[in-house]
Amino acid sequence: MHPLDNPVWHALVGPQATVAEGRGGARRYHPDYAVFAAVPDDARASDWDDLRALAAPTGAHVMLHAAGRPDSWTELGTFPVLQMTWTRPGVAPEPGRGPGAPVDLDPTHRAALGDLVVRTEPGPWLPRTAELGAFVGVIRDGVLVAAAGQRMRLADAVEISAVCTDPAWRGQGLAAAVTTVMARRIAGTGRTPFLHVRADNDAARRVYERIGFTVRTELSGGAYAAADSRTGS
Repeated sequence: MHPLDNPVWHALVGPQATVAEGRGGARRYHPDYAVFAAVPDDARASDWDDLRALAAPTGAHVMLHAAGRPDSWTELGTFPVLQMTWTRPGVAPEPGRGPGAPVDLDPTHRAALGDLVVRTEPGPWLPRTAELGAFVGVIRDGVLVAAAGQRMRLADAVEISAVCTDPAWRGQGLAAAVTTVMARRIAGTGRTPFLHVRADNDAARRVYERIGFTVRTELSGGAYAAADSRTGS
């Protein structure tokens, strides 16, 4: 399997091992950072047993992978996710400069960033998610109205996540601008920018395609639980 077919695992046994919790052949992000868990590419029954023992308080694990699952585990709610990589950077317009252009966000912006993400719901957001990587945003009239940042970090690739725009400012290309800035920054380090979008989110997919992203593969996203986790036995 390619590392991007199992991005959570390769992030947590690689560059993001410092924010991982592990047991044998299972890993999950520390629950202050992200919701995802993973087992190895060639997971054995013992690895899934390790994952069950590493269970979150609910007994369920949120996963994002291309591999299957044992029959003893149940899909609590899954959906197809398109994984896109930045393969055509030449089509991405250079973001503008000057007032209103994307800027780096720092810890002083954390409260505003959290508020924007909670209101726009681009994906899971936890108390320390913003510490997983750099973020950029657009500030208009002193208010943060759009943002994008980094989440999963693999040896050769970095995920762009939390792409969001305040509803009052949509339709102005701000999501494309912040995503392009972040993609250029990641590519400048020699790593591949990638992102995930629900397969049924056609509007977001078209935005990403316009700035040079193409669909690499389809993964399964969702929550899984072992039989004894569901029953509480």
